[in-house]
Amino acid sequence: MIPLPAPPALISSPIIGGQGVSDLEPLIRRFQTDERSLESFYELPFSEFARARRRRLWKETKEKLDALPWEKLDAPARIDGILLDGYLAHQESQEKLTERREKELSSLLPFAKEIVGLEEARVRVEKPDPERWAQVLTEIGRQAKAAREKKQELSPTLALRTARALGELSQALTRWQGHYDGFHPLFGWWCKKPLEDAQKELAEYARFLREDIAKIKGADADPLIGDPIGRDALLADLAHERVPYSPEDLVKIAEREFAWCEAELKKATKEMGLEGDTKAALAKVKTKTALPGEQDALVANQAREAIEFLKKNDLVTIEPLCEETWRVDMLDREGQKVLPFAAYGGQKMLVAYPLDSMDDATKRMSLRANNEHFTRIVTPHELIPGHHLQGYMAERYRNYRRMFSTPFLVEGWALHWEMELWEKGWARGPEDRVGMLFWRMHRCARIIVSLGFHLGTMTPEQMVDFLVERVGHERFAATSEVRRYVGEGYSPLYQCAYMIGGLQLRALEKEQKNRSPREFHDMVLKEGPIPVDLIRAALSGEKPARNRAAWKF
Repeated sequence: MIPLPAPPALISSPIIGGQGVSDLEPLIRRFQTDERSLESFYELPFSEFARARRRRLWKETKEKLDALPWEKLDAPARIDGILLDGYLAHQESQEKLTERREKELSSLLPFAKEIVGLEEARVRVEKPDPERWAQVLTEIGRQAKAAREKKQELSPTLALRTARALGELSQALTRWQGHYDGFHPLFGWWCKKPLEDAQKELAEYARFLREDIAKIKGADADPLIGDPIGRDALLADLAHERVPYSPEDLVKIAEREFAWCEAELKKATKEMGLEGDTKAALAKVKTKTALPGEQDALVANQAREAIEFLKKNDLVTIEPLCEETWRVDMLDREGQKVLPFAAYGGQKMLVAYPLDSMDDATKRMSLRANNEHFTRIVTPHELIPGHHLQGYMAERYRNYRRMFSTPFLVEGWALHWEMELWEKGWARGPEDRVGMLFWRMHRCARIIVSLGFHLGTMTPEQMVDFLVERVGHERFAATSEVRRYVGEGYSPLYQCAYMIGGLQLRALEKEQKNRSPREFHDMVLKEGPIPVDLIRAALSGEKPARNRAAWKF
């Protein structure tokens, strides 16, 4: 045990599963607080000073980690040290990627440094100089207009990246203006008009890049545009996630699982009297839908049924407050462009269903996509025992580990339960099994299409076709899915994490066969949303290797 100070009583974690509070918890909590302070204070893009300040914090924390007596650390502390060490390495890697991409945009945003300079001077409370600022703002507007009118070949991907950067720079100018406007007597006199002109040119430049170059106009038929990262970056991300497989290995795993799903689907269709006609089975299943205005009640009833099923089979502990504090909300039209089925957030499941503003064809596609048999496994995935239970426990046990959250555990946990419920008889008949298999095939397909995109072997349009033709998606839903996969809201490996993380947990549960299902699931939840191989170390009491993951599940 190393002599680090005890954490403050108000934020100390409880003793967990016999492992005790980690000696590294105070160090991690202090780092979290320091990093949040820097992030909220230096909220500037293209700032070399902010970048250097972040790197200084990472370097200082890394030095503290390196000075620890690693061989003497007990298992919980060693796991925490590995988590923080990996986090620091990943932050530095991401910073290098951001720096490289900002340099790629420098010729397209020649005025970025001027905007950053204005905001940095404000933060340092330097002496105001409105007369000079007016000249700077005028030059910013002139350069933005010149950049827009310049004849140059831009890819839609680069155009969108530049448009997003313009939005960040415009927000920086707005913050800068908010500090002086109405307070400094000469600010408005000198800067009002040149600032309005500069903001107008920034907005027009962003609109031009987004709409005229990338052809993104906010319509359902907008093109699908992403930014592939390539094989080397995928390998680096896999190493960070402690998954010792190559992208090609993961695709092979997905294809193997996909073949299993197809075989099981044929069995279910025969039970339905359709002689293995899987397309006919999917079509039939999609016809059982809730009436308008009744989808929220359908989901709520499914959630309650799942909770009772878990209790009856003694599969996991559900604390009363967790069972009490979930709800459902309906997704609006914009939300359904990227979330055509459901999502979880803020103690609620977001539910998709046709809206009166949709045209007839889109309504019918959304109805089929959100039928009762498909939704029956989506509901426990999002609520209990899935993300709602998971989030509830992560807030209460080792909550300092939430900064190390990985989708291989977050989504893998929910996918593990889809498999667990399959084995425990959650399906009421072959139609429910068709719905469950549809989703499992979907998780396999996510690996194939998302990695194909980042490896450069599949276009977004080919991804949509694969989901429609091989999985059985409605085209509206498939397009919405792919728009999310190629966008910036999720990490490149996020779509792989469902099935791969689920398989990791399934393998771990088999290793832990001396524990009951309830004991196993409770212990996993109490370790936090961290890489599964480190949860494996916690459950076994082993001391994992610091710099590599070797567990091939």
